Amino acid sequence: MKVLIIDNDSSIREGLVSLLKKLCPQITEIKEADGVAAGLKAIDDVKPEVVFLDVEMDDGTGFDLVQKLGSYNFQLIFITAHNKYAVNAFKFSAIDFLLKPIDPMDLVLSINKAISQKKNRDLEQQVKLLEESLQNINSLKIQDRKIALNDGNVIHYIKVNDIIYCQADGSYTVFHLMNSKKIMVSKLLKEYEDLFSDFSFLRTHHSYLINTSKISKFDKADGGQLIMEENHSVPVSARKKEQVLDILGKL
Repeated sequence: MKVLIIDNDSSIREGLVSLLKKLCPQITEIKEADGVAAGLKAIDDVKPEVVFLDVEMDDGTGFDLVQKLGSYNFQLIFITAHNKYAVNAFKFSAIDFLLKPIDPMDLVLSINKAISQKKNRDLEQQVKLLEESLQNINSLKIQDRKIALNDGNVIHYIKVNDIIYCQADGSYTVFHLMNSKKIMVSKLLKEYEDLFSDFSFLRTHHSYLINTSKISKFDKADGGQLIMEENHSVPVSARKKEQVLDILGKL
């Protein structure tokens, strides 16, 4: 496997090269570039299978580089030093990323994921969603926010406000959307509980995370359950019942 590292910080490149050589025996060739222009030339020359791309460099951004690509045939892993809110933007766009300083175990997971995935045909659209999210971290309201959901075959671009509720299914999460649509994603429900913490979502049960704006009514039968839009029924655990009733009183 051929890898290209594009980062203007030589110490980051050197550290990443060292980790890759030590932890990832499947990598046969590692090349480096220090910016957008050098990175574009290296992509053309090296034909890498995985590209590690810094977000901010001296001659532009990683987004600039992606926009200038005529075509691509590699897996992309961004390298970023951004804060929590920007990290959430990466998660909303479903683009793989590593935080600086790079954690060795996170690096191994990213490489293994890159090996297992098919060619990403949605890179340009994912980067566009990521860039919009980063530019509007504090101003985007729930009705304007989109999330990329990868079901393993297709990346779906969904409005957060179209989510009625999320349901845990083992190590997967099933998204129940408006118009009876469902999408299953290979991530734990806890990850989405954290991701939607700034929106009107509530964990009503260990297996359910709901969009409170989609609540129709509370049914007291059988210990209590929420009736959501499109007539979905969601259980409410005894531990969450008081919190749910408090939110209902404010709607």
